[in-house]
Amino acid sequence: MVRRDVLATGRRLGMTFLGLTIGLLPASTAFAQAPAAPVANQRTFAGDGAIWLHFIKSDKTADFEMVIGKLREALAKSEKPERKQQAESLKIFRSPDPSGANVLYVMVIDPPVKGADYSISNIISESYPPAEANQILVAYAGAYGTPAQNLLNLNILK
Repeated sequence: MVRRDVLATGRRLGMTFLGLTIGLLPASTAFAQAPAAPVANQRTFAGDGAIWLHFIKSDKTADFEMVIGKLREALAKSEKPERKQQAESLKIFRSPDPSGANVLYVMVIDPPVKGADYSISNIISESYPPAEANQILVAYAGAYGTPAQNLLNLNILK
């Protein structure tokens, strides 16, 4: 008899703990996704070349092309030598063929600058005043379709 009470109490406590844990997961996930300070995600390429595919909503191509213009301007005006090298090795193409409901933009990076950060959001953030960078990045984020991007690191076949 005592044993059943202990098991029932243990089960109730376990279910209560499980319920609280599951109930708190969305809150902890929200806090984990919204840090107080932005986290810089670097995009580096280790191979001999790279292709970076961008799938852009067909009604947002003007926004994406504005961002690309700002990216090119930022790379050209930068005082950092690696940014100048990045500008030289970066070619950006727009495919005339539709990619589902999206327009495909292809960045060919040949050769990548080893260890250099190619993250568009980081380059924009370091190159423009915060308010302007924020406007550019809002347009950038809103331009992507599904899938958003695909990256290919490439090595030369010998």
